[in-house]
Amino acid sequence: MYRKEIEEFVEAHRQEMLEDICTLCRINSEKMPYKEGMPYGEGAFTALAEALSMAENYGFSITNYDNYVGTVDLNEKESQLDILAHLDVVPAGEGWKETEPFEPVVKGDKLFGRGTADDKGPAVAALYAMRAVKELGIPLKKNARLILGTDEECGSSDIAHYYAIEKEAPMTFSPDGSYPVVNTEKGGLNGHFTASFAPSDALPKLVSVEAGIKVNVVPGKARATVQGIDVEVMEKAAEEVSGETGIRFEFDVEEDAATITAIGAGAHASKPEEGNNALTGLLVLIQRLPFAPCEQISAIGRLLELIPHGDTSGKALGIAMSDKLSGDLTLAFSLLTISDRELDGTFDSRCPVCATKENVLEVAKAKMAEKGFTLLNDSMKPPHHVDGDSEFIRTLLRTYEEYTGRTGECIAIGGGTYVHELKNGVAFGAAMPETDNRMHGADEFAVIEELIVSAKMFAQVIVDLCS
Repeated sequence: MYRKEIEEFVEAHRQEMLEDICTLCRINSEKMPYKEGMPYGEGAFTALAEALSMAENYGFSITNYDNYVGTVDLNEKESQLDILAHLDVVPAGEGWKETEPFEPVVKGDKLFGRGTADDKGPAVAALYAMRAVKELGIPLKKNARLILGTDEECGSSDIAHYYAIEKEAPMTFSPDGSYPVVNTEKGGLNGHFTASFAPSDALPKLVSVEAGIKVNVVPGKARATVQGIDVEVMEKAAEEVSGETGIRFEFDVEEDAATITAIGAGAHASKPEEGNNALTGLLVLIQRLPFAPCEQISAIGRLLELIPHGDTSGKALGIAMSDKLSGDLTLAFSLLTISDRELDGTFDSRCPVCATKENVLEVAKAKMAEKGFTLLNDSMKPPHHVDGDSEFIRTLLRTYEEYTGRTGECIAIGGGTYVHELKNGVAFGAAMPETDNRMHGADEFAVIEELIVSAKMFAQVIVDLCS
């Protein structure tokens, strides 16, 4: 019902929708230092203010929850459907070629820029779905609300703030995954570990290591500072390691010290196999260099035994597992700092439904203790699953099939979405199954037609669930 009218409306507003997406994507809304009235910094505050102003200009009732979250309501009726999107982004990172991160540009059938796919593009698609329903005058018996958060990438404290005030809607979907419908999300263990050792002044020595930008990003670059090794020796070792790992190395020499930059390929930590981890590649090179024996270098060797380069399943750590409902456990070594006295690291593990504290956390803690590392965690993030046979899920799948001509089915993912903690929350879009948007990587993009059809489907879902 109303499909023809919905499709015509969205097509008529195609260019306007893309321009609104670009307006938001020009704002660097990665998490920044707190300022008064700006809980996640100036960027997130600006993006939220711009999005709410946009919605208000289209005639919607808006509410700002202390600059943590903003909402857009279709009407004042009883709550039925929430659409949960976010306006914050991961840091721009390096390696962009198609455009600068915050200068969105259309090339061919794609819109490039940080946030185009994750999640500003889908958020605006949801806003235009609401515009379609509103401006077409389609009668509804219940309300649909667009919730715009600003801290999804760094722990979702924004949503905790919101749900401390408001109740969950009976149904919630987030356009922050992929089609058809994600009703199962893996649990997780962000394994934070430390080790300390006696300092050594013996040369040659490793001065420091700095690797990683966020726990949920496979590092595309990693750096080490070394002292007392000839560059020719480092280059020879690097050539061998590059041949084995695919990691490229650059050297910046200044007097008797040198900075080594390892260059791999970044990826979302939920799919670490799609990247090439510069952090672990750098550790492999460090092990091949002729450093003076010391506790620090010995610790790095033991660490590589636990998380070797290329091990994205947790096999060496003793936690590899899989189930039919949610697939394989994955592991990404994402953060590491090393000084002359200590190291501090974090790995991101996405754990299937079969994972428990006993077979993952306790096993990893024991393995790390054997090698001299202290795993600081005492709990794990539980998995999330919503019954795939509910009327809510059937409506989403039916809409997907009608608008795409594809078969609809429920799927599981490793990435936790905004709805992970919601009883009846799922991810619905906004990327087609075969599309790799390079989320969290360089040259992130959204396929324009996927955003357009998403706006149409979101409008149809609102009509079908709220009429």
